[in-house]
Amino acid sequence: MIAFPAGTKVWIAGGVTDMRCGMNSLALKVQAGLGRDPFGGELFCFRGRKADQVKILWHDGVGMSLYVKRLEAGKFVWPSSATGEALAISAAQLGYLLDGIDWRNPRWTQRPSSIG
Repeated sequence: MIAFPAGTKVWIAGGVTDMRCGMNSLALKVQAGLGRDPFGGELFCFRGRKADQVKILWHDGVGMSLYVKRLEAGKFVWPSSATGEALAISAAQLGYLLDGIDWRNPRWTQRPSSIG
């Protein structure tokens, strides 16, 4: 995963987003739809309709970056929101989300093997 500065705020957009959108369209969605500044250094995450692809928009102070991740199997866990409101999550929760783990309630799905 890309290392973001400590304390970077992470927002995930509720609902689904057209994955054909590029940087400019997503920045407009952040500004108009979420009411946030797309150039403020925060991360904005968007999920596609099939829930297997995520796009992350980030402005680092120098330029805008667009990261894309697609799961080969499974789906990203995403909050459902009819109004499309954004939800703030921690950087650790973002790490879980990008690994396809349920970030709302992370737990072992298999007991770790003991060494010894």
